[in-house]
Amino acid sequence: MSYEVKGVVARAKGAPVSIETIVVPDPGPGEAVVNVLACGVCHTDLHYREGGINDDFPFLLGHEAAGTIEAVGPDVTSVKPGDYVILNWRAVCGTCRSCRKGNPHHCFSTFNATQKMTLLDGTVLSPALGIGAFAEKTLVAAGQCTKVNPAARPEAAGLLGCGVMAGLGASMLTGEIGYGDSVAVFGCGGVGIAAVMGARLAGATTVIGVDLDARKLALAAKLGATHTVDASKEDPVAAIQALTDGNGADVCIEAVGNPKVFEQAFNARDLAGTLVQVGVPTPDMRIDIPMIDFFGRGGQLRPSWYGDCLPERDFPLLIELYLQGKLDLDAFVSEVIPLDGVEAAFEKMHHGEVLRSVVSFAL
Repeated sequence: MSYEVKGVVARAKGAPVSIETIVVPDPGPGEAVVNVLACGVCHTDLHYREGGINDDFPFLLGHEAAGTIEAVGPDVTSVKPGDYVILNWRAVCGTCRSCRKGNPHHCFSTFNATQKMTLLDGTVLSPALGIGAFAEKTLVAAGQCTKVNPAARPEAAGLLGCGVMAGLGASMLTGEIGYGDSVAVFGCGGVGIAAVMGARLAGATTVIGVDLDARKLALAAKLGATHTVDASKEDPVAAIQALTDGNGADVCIEAVGNPKVFEQAFNARDLAGTLVQVGVPTPDMRIDIPMIDFFGRGGQLRPSWYGDCLPERDFPLLIELYLQGKLDLDAFVSEVIPLDGVEAAFEKMHHGEVLRSVVSFAL
């Protein structure tokens, strides 16, 4: 049988979202239906609403979620009904050339559910990042469900499904930050704050948060930054060099997705330092760096897609760190809202008032 549930739909570019009845089919081979407990309001959802991802409207928004398995397809053995899971948007295939090389975190052939969720009139929905979790239930590929310790609060645990994992992974995985390293994080929103936390977890001793917003800088300092730089008042490159004995940071993380910020992060590195870009740019943005500077400074320029994470490896570990009090996921939850609060949450996000608004289906 199918399920009829309420969900948040973006019907047209730039239009306010609406609460609609969603038809969720029974899971087929390789699929699972998930009871969504909580889902974070991520900037990527706003990108979908604004047409910044593609034009496959209408979208079923939401992707940063935790829930329990309702039902699985006949061949699914990785999860079972009742399992507590975090949803991920990179269900690795295990067979592509990257997976065969032992690099499943770079899987070139990730997959989603085959069947489609629809509106009552049969209109096919495009689920955000193949998930669509602003709904009471959603249909995903079973590989998009990562089982974790059920003691973790769903409003916090679900945030590993996208932004927080991207920031943590940018530091701990892509950036390969080590003990004693100096790190500068450009942009102290949700992803940047997670990068700050990840840098500290990885052993960095100097962690510099850079932003234009004094409120975000204060939060960065509270959650792990040893120094902050207000880029509206001083040159961040010079400030970072001054904080690192004139050398620049070992690792610079660009968490904005802006060419000017990218250039600042590039120049704020030490010689042979690493630049990680985890901020998501728009398709029209371009980088203009003199080749001699690229050649002469050495080091690494590394894009970070989903923090180079492997959900089945990283989610359970990070949840255990959270439960041990070593990773403060609760700090990202600015407010808990009902399903009909998503549009207002987008407005708060636009004004930089929240790290994360989180939809709870317990409300």
